[in-house]
Amino acid sequence: MKLKFTFLLLVSLLCGLLVSFSPAASIHVVLKGKVVDQQLKGIKGVMVTDGTNCVFTDANGKYRLESTNEADFVYLSVPSGYEIPVDDQLAKFYQAIPKDAKGNFTADFKLTKMKQDDRRHFTMVWADPQINNQEHADKLHEQVVTDTRAHAAELLKKGPVTGISAGDISWDQPNIIAEYKKAVKNTGIPFFQVLGNHDMDINTRSDEKSDLTFKKSFGPTWYSFNRGNAHYIVLDNVFYYSNSYNYIGYITEKQFKWLAQDLAAVKPGSPVFVSMHISAYTNEKTREQKKEDNPGNITFNRKYLYEMLKPYQAHLLTGHTHYNENRIEDGIYEHIHAAVCSAWWTGPVCEDGTPGGYGVYEINGDQVSWYYKSLGHAKDFQMKVYAPGTSKLRPQAITANVWNWDPQWKVTWYQDGKAMGNMQQTTDYDTDALKYLNGSVKYTWMKARLTDHLFTATPSSGAKIVKIEAVDRFGNIYTEEIKL
Repeated sequence: MKLKFTFLLLVSLLCGLLVSFSPAASIHVVLKGKVVDQQLKGIKGVMVTDGTNCVFTDANGKYRLESTNEADFVYLSVPSGYEIPVDDQLAKFYQAIPKDAKGNFTADFKLTKMKQDDRRHFTMVWADPQINNQEHADKLHEQVVTDTRAHAAELLKKGPVTGISAGDISWDQPNIIAEYKKAVKNTGIPFFQVLGNHDMDINTRSDEKSDLTFKKSFGPTWYSFNRGNAHYIVLDNVFYYSNSYNYIGYITEKQFKWLAQDLAAVKPGSPVFVSMHISAYTNEKTREQKKEDNPGNITFNRKYLYEMLKPYQAHLLTGHTHYNENRIEDGIYEHIHAAVCSAWWTGPVCEDGTPGGYGVYEINGDQVSWYYKSLGHAKDFQMKVYAPGTSKLRPQAITANVWNWDPQWKVTWYQDGKAMGNMQQTTDYDTDALKYLNGSVKYTWMKARLTDHLFTATPSSGAKIVKIEAVDRFGNIYTEEIKL
């Protein structure tokens, strides 16, 4: 009996110690405040979150959310019909929670009603700006910002425009982030940021500690916002496992639990866009005949994300690979964007021959369409055609690189005005990619990658002009001619 009593006493003491020395997360903080418009009138139904739990403002625009001091931010899912709050065009929809916060912390938000109807709107997606030094930053300003600003100005005549930077904002150089911020300011549109593998703090003890610099610069690493009928979500799928520079594509359980709450308020059938840096999946293994997938290029638990997105018209907006690829898996359309920095700022094309550029998405009600905008080119520049003799595999053939191709595109050819039928899809190296990437003195690891958005046809002897016609899934027709 005495032994049993002693044991129970020890257990009680240990429990007391656990309570006394439990992590700071046990300290509860009540987050509260109000979301108002320009007239200081409360806005009802705005989602407010600490990244773990979500609540909605009441009829007076007030919210109350129990949190812990593990939470870094309290933030909004900006509702449709309101301007994105910005600080020099960087989305500023959050407030930092002081680490010493105890009891109550008040965070009020003020939103501005939009002048334009946002049911028709546009989203521009940069992938991999990846600036490492001032030379890169200068090219970002001169090439990317100049093109983006001009194209956005045209789109703004039709509806609001928002930007998303899909990760690898810098290239392991936090000190260069100021140049990125300057670039975003000069685009003239609000930009949301996604964490990339080159935005991590490395040599930290855990994944949770690897995003501190990003948070300091840009705020939360997972969040959402709304435009018109569309719902946008940003996730952090770069999972750092604390071993020098190693990571995999993986979505944490904490994000999944938050996402379930976030999606619960979204109408089934609505357009939902999820942006994360690493692709959910890429066909790289098949194209390059590898035995295994590259663990840093796929998201291992993607099927659970797909399951959550099934009720919606879902699109994934990813980057990371420095090539352009469109694919559909389990009914989810993934757009893997080529890099705005092309081949790490060394030339005009990416590893698959796609010109440096960005994705543009038009959302009109529930209808979604898209195209790829190459830097320095008109919107209708959607392919590059190479003359016979440029492909080692098919030296007699004409080759067309149709970089934003998906299975609903149709690529045909005409010889001296006569329709010749469909071109043959093939997997090969792009000619320009071989020219600019292979044999690089600056980056010896850089090389062209096999791509399957190449199409070939062999003209007859004596043919003079070949025209290539590519029709996208929306019926837009793009043509290029080449004289033989």
